[in-house]
Amino acid sequence: MTQAVIVYGVAVALGVPLVWSPQALLGVVALVLLGAALFSTFSLIIACIVKTRERFMGIGQVLTMPLFFASNAIYPTDIMPPWLKAVAHANPLSYVVDGLRSLMLVGGTSTLGLGMDFAVLAAGLAALVWIGGWMYPRLIT
Repeated sequence: MTQAVIVYGVAVALGVPLVWSPQALLGVVALVLLGAALFSTFSLIIACIVKTRERFMGIGQVLTMPLFFASNAIYPTDIMPPWLKAVAHANPLSYVVDGLRSLMLVGGTSTLGLGMDFAVLAAGLAALVWIGGWMYPRLIT
């Protein structure tokens, strides 16, 4: 949430027209928390697999940039080659970015649909929580 506040502050300082309705702000909070929970749970699963801090940090670094560049955070999916578009649609970060753009920016539209953004993130989080809940107790014993 701190990063979202910073992004809002920078956007205001740069003169970016933002949506300030309570519904949009609540949607931003929900998307940020949903995305954070999803990626935190994903990190927990990776930590359960590798079991050492050094390996976890290395794998985290290896995954961060491909997830970012294979999303719609920099380039719209419309101009991506078909194989990269398929990867971007499988990437949960694309749904977070798509939803945040549509909720935060005046005139912003969701290319995938705001309902789809929330549904994919919620389903992904549910699946990862189930996997993490299954893996974590086995790590301890």
